[in-house]
Amino acid sequence: MSDDELDRLAETARNRGLKLVRSRVRTPGKRRFGKVGLTDKGGKAVFGMDEKGPTAKPEEVENYLRNLGAKDWGASLGVAVVPRKRKAVKAARPPANDSAPAKKHAPKPTPPPPQPKLALRDAKPSDAGRLVELIHELGHEIDEKSLRKNLAALKKLDELPIVATLGKEVVGVIGRHTMTTVHRAAPVGRIPMLVVAKEAQGLMLGRKLVEAVEAWCRKKGCQLIEVTSNDRRGAAHAFYRHLGYERTSIRFAKKL
Repeated sequence: MSDDELDRLAETARNRGLKLVRSRVRTPGKRRFGKVGLTDKGGKAVFGMDEKGPTAKPEEVENYLRNLGAKDWGASLGVAVVPRKRKAVKAARPPANDSAPAKKHAPKPTPPPPQPKLALRDAKPSDAGRLVELIHELGHEIDEKSLRKNLAALKKLDELPIVATLGKEVVGVIGRHTMTTVHRAAPVGRIPMLVVAKEAQGLMLGRKLVEAVEAWCRKKGCQLIEVTSNDRRGAAHAFYRHLGYERTSIRFAKKL
C-alpha cells in the first residue's frame, strides 16, 4: 500500500475514533515491515497489535474499519423487518377414558396481512406534497409550489429524483445529477440529497436508492459519482463509507 493510501487509511481510522499505528521497521523482508495496527485514543490495542507493535496487513485493517462502519449504520439501514409471529397452538389433552368427548381442534390463527410492496420510480408532480415533508426532515425549507417548478425543470434534463414507495406511500427520495467539467474526461455523477422516512428505515431503502442512481450514472457515461452530505450527519457518512464511498474533499458554499 502506498503512503497516500496509508494516509487515507489513517483518516478512516480517525473517523472511527481510532489511531493507525505503523511499523517502525524500514527493512523489507523483516517480520514487521509494512505492518499496521489500530489503537484507541488512549493507546490501548484494538486490532492488529501485540506487545511489540503492529502485526496486521493494511488490507486487514481496511476490512476491519469497513465492517466497523457497517455496524455504525446498521441500526438505521441494515435491519430487516421482522414478520409477525403466529401464536403457538397448545396441544390438545388426550381423553381421560373412552367415554370422553371428541377433541376440539383449535381454530387456525389468522395470517398477518401482506406487507406493502416496495417499488422505485421517477418522482411525479403529484408527489410534491410528500416530497416537501421528506425534504424538511433534512433541514431544507422549500414550499410545494417551488418543488413542483423544480420537478418540471429536472424532467427536461432527464434528472427527475427517484422515489421509493411502499404500496401507494412515498417513503424515500434521492436526487440525481450529471455535470461536465473542464478537468475530467467523462461526466461526473452526483447525489445531491437522500432521505428515507423514519417509519421506513430498516428496509434497506437507502442502499436500493443509491444503487439505482449509480446504474443511471453509468448509462450516462459517468466514471465517477460524488455525494453531498452535511458535516453534522455522521450516520450518513458511515452509510456512504459502507457502500464504498471515500471522503476526497471539503465542500464550501456561499449564499448569493
